[in-house]
Amino acid sequence: MDKIIKDLVTDEERALYGLHGAVVENCTFKGPADGESALKECKNIKLKDCAFSLRYPLWHVTDYSAENCSMDVNARAAVWYSENGVFKNCNLGGIKVFRECKNTVVENCKISSFESGWHCIGIEYKDCEILSEYLLLGSKDIRIKDCVLDGKYPLQYVENAVIENCKIHFKDCLWHAKNVTVRNSVLSGEYLAWYSENLTLENCLIEGTQPLCYCKGLKLINCRTKDCDLSFELSDIDAEIKGEVKSIRSPLSGRIVCDELGGLIEDVFKDYNLTAEIIVKNK
Repeated sequence: MDKIIKDLVTDEERALYGLHGAVVENCTFKGPADGESALKECKNIKLKDCAFSLRYPLWHVTDYSAENCSMDVNARAAVWYSENGVFKNCNLGGIKVFRECKNTVVENCKISSFESGWHCIGIEYKDCEILSEYLLLGSKDIRIKDCVLDGKYPLQYVENAVIENCKIHFKDCLWHAKNVTVRNSVLSGEYLAWYSENLTLENCLIEGTQPLCYCKGLKLINCRTKDCDLSFELSDIDAEIKGEVKSIRSPLSGRIVCDELGGLIEDVFKDYNLTAEIIVKNK
């Protein structure tokens, strides 16, 4: 990199459009002209200590990084259609950050962004705090580790994900998810992972009503539950649960082993052959 752009303050339209091979340091993109797309179509860019308060700053950018940068609520739709990006120690606050991006690493960042991370491929979050209503909708090849996720509908329609050591607060998390493994995590909310396929939960605490219904290929390994009533309705399941399950409702097939069971609800489903086996160790 032979270009250094430092201490620039600009609100121009496409201020650094098409920039290649540069360090952009301590720059501020803000002002009354309200120019958008500051770094559109850029390549091989390093952003350091920059502040963004204008729309669409990083569209169609490849081979880039951002360190100690901030994007406030005015930086709407900040990172779209971009590839091979790394974000470290950033505050990302604009609506719809990350859309249809590929190969993105986000580390030690705070994110508050409605509809964040839609339809991305190859995105990784590490040591992040994320508030997002529809986090990662329809994204694939996901890694999330040591994060706190908060928002009503995270991880819907995701595929090929590994989630470790996380705390996830939600309503309707992991709906229609496919090929997902969650380890050593707390999943707290309502209606967890309905209609999911090949979901594995290992060493997890599951909290809240009506979890894991209508699932295919569901596995629970050494998990615990809290206040989980009406669980596993019409699911194909292989489960090993420590402690009590508040209630189980008409699982479809497979096997459930738990230490205690508060209640079993056996509805009559005329169109289903219910073959699931339930073993209560301390009965």
